[in-house]
Amino acid sequence: MGCDKMLDRRGLLCTAAGAAGLGLASAALGARRGPAAVKGRIKQSVANWPFNVAGEKWDLARTCQVARQLGCKSVELVLGKDHEIVREHGLTGALSQINLDPPFVRGWNNPEFWPKVAKVTKTAIDEAAHYGSPNVICFTGFRAKDLATLKGPEWSDEEGADNCVAGLKQVMGYAEKKKVNICLEILNSRVPIHMVGVPGYQGDHTDYCMDIVRRVGSPRMKLLFDVFHVQIMDGDLISRIRQYKDYIAHYHTAGNPGRHELDDRQEINYPAVMQAIADTGFAGYVGHEFLPTGDPHVGLKDAIARCTV
Repeated sequence: MGCDKMLDRRGLLCTAAGAAGLGLASAALGARRGPAAVKGRIKQSVANWPFNVAGEKWDLARTCQVARQLGCKSVELVLGKDHEIVREHGLTGALSQINLDPPFVRGWNNPEFWPKVAKVTKTAIDEAAHYGSPNVICFTGFRAKDLATLKGPEWSDEEGADNCVAGLKQVMGYAEKKKVNICLEILNSRVPIHMVGVPGYQGDHTDYCMDIVRRVGSPRMKLLFDVFHVQIMDGDLISRIRQYKDYIAHYHTAGNPGRHELDDRQEINYPAVMQAIADTGFAGYVGHEFLPTGDPHVGLKDAIARCTV
């Protein structure tokens, strides 16, 4: 039977099979109908931005509608009054964004940027506290001292870590007062593809970021463990999850390679990873942050099912 005929009977487009693969589309036929009925030990969230730049390019309201329909409790990485949209849909924002564009370039490793980064971080903490978000994201920044050219002198790993610790200590008291976590994200620096990797990012290894988290010395300083990025840079996912469980406040997902769906075309065994996370007693959220290649609703429902343990 032809692809057109097979999918038309379920109201789907054949493009889902073309871009996302016939296996994904066939496995999730009918996913546009009915809730995912998420049950289990993992609270799941949806990062808004990937679904706004790829696939059908959902606006925030649409992302919230789908997330709620599929049984998620959160839509994350929003700013300012966008928190109101999330709240209107009966959701929380598990992880709040900071108002820098892009937020991961000018980070805590460069004292020149401390005043600006501190200001937007405190604003994000205020928003998180007001809207009930437990976490605010943060980044080390790039190695290059000259961000205009990304050439010339760089912060050594020791300098970068020392600067991050000193800078973050300036805002930790505020985070503690507001009872909000600041979460340092690991990003991969290996993949030179926009929105997939971040060449030049300094906090590109788990142990390096964990050293910063520990040295800041606050119960509100935490790690954002992005499974996709850690797989590329370090691997050994389950062992690292167990090792650093007391410091991890949030997780992100995506398939590797490509940062796409969590389907059988990629290498990460997400059911096993989620089982390991649940077994640590993790009480936070796992946020889906993949770039859809096909029907985003189908891909998201499949991801949620794979991460339900």
